Amino acid sequence: MNLEDEFALHRGELVAHCYRMLGSLHDAEDAVQDTYLRAWRGFAAFERRSSVRTWLYRIATRVCLNALQHSSRRLVPSALGAPGNDPDDVRPHDLETHWLEPLPDLLMNADPATVVGTRQSLRLAMVAALQHLPPRQRATLILRDVLAWPAAEVAGLLDTSTAAVNSSLQRARAELARLAPTEDELSEPDEPERRALLDRYARAFETADLATLEGLLTQDTRWEMPPIPTWFAGRDAVLRLLRSRMLPGEGHRLVVETAANGQPAFAWYVRGRDRAFHAHSIQVLTLTKAGIAAVLDVHRPDLFAAFGLPIDRGEATM
Repeated sequence: MNLEDEFALHRGELVAHCYRMLGSLHDAEDAVQDTYLRAWRGFAAFERRSSVRTWLYRIATRVCLNALQHSSRRLVPSALGAPGNDPDDVRPHDLETHWLEPLPDLLMNADPATVVGTRQSLRLAMVAALQHLPPRQRATLILRDVLAWPAAEVAGLLDTSTAAVNSSLQRARAELARLAPTEDELSEPDEPERRALLDRYARAFETADLATLEGLLTQDTRWEMPPIPTWFAGRDAVLRLLRSRMLPGEGHRLVVETAANGQPAFAWYVRGRDRAFHAHSIQVLTLTKAGIAAVLDVHRPDLFAAFGLPIDRGEATM
């Protein structure tokens, strides 16, 4: 295998690693590009004391830590304050805040065993929780608990002691236990219940069937719409929001299934005056055995290309 192929082999997992660190698909892709440029330039000095994969992870982690010196942490609306309760009082798009972005599953072209073993660490709630950790603490936790690096190897990368790494890891785990969802909260329904739930949701959303949606949402469900700062919590509040925003009946919306962060997701298109469907948002669903516990409805049509989806769909696709 030549060097270019060996580098390409690790691209998907490096994007995931940088995404955990940075909380942004675009920032992660930029970081991986920078990683490869540095690797090409420094390969002559690489003495293969470690694998190419480990060497690339070391470079990528340093690139991310450098990037985090000059940027704010990525947020979801619920991290900014209390939920709203009036769908007619929604704040305008906030383009100054650095919002958490979803990660399309199709970019994870890593080894399937690697993806399965790290899927929980890519879930939206987990990545959102990671963003609350200081950058070096974040790197320590990811390298130790996700990648299973020895403490001494992490210490060498971060230019610190093994004792300092273990102390930082202990603090990071304690903070993550406070912020991140529990294993029970991440437990999805089994197939075919999961499949049936998603099919019913897609159909109900396309037809604005709020009665069906009410039965699919959990009592404490959460709806967030970055870059809109206002968010809604609780089934009744979410239904009031949807009722105010969705034209009744069929033909106004088109929902296309996709996947992000190891979770089910839907691309939402809205029909315009030209009768064509235009990209509106990417919805990432958090499922539990009780139903849909959260929807991150990211109002970013520019993300559709990363999901392999067109910005516009003609009338004939309905």
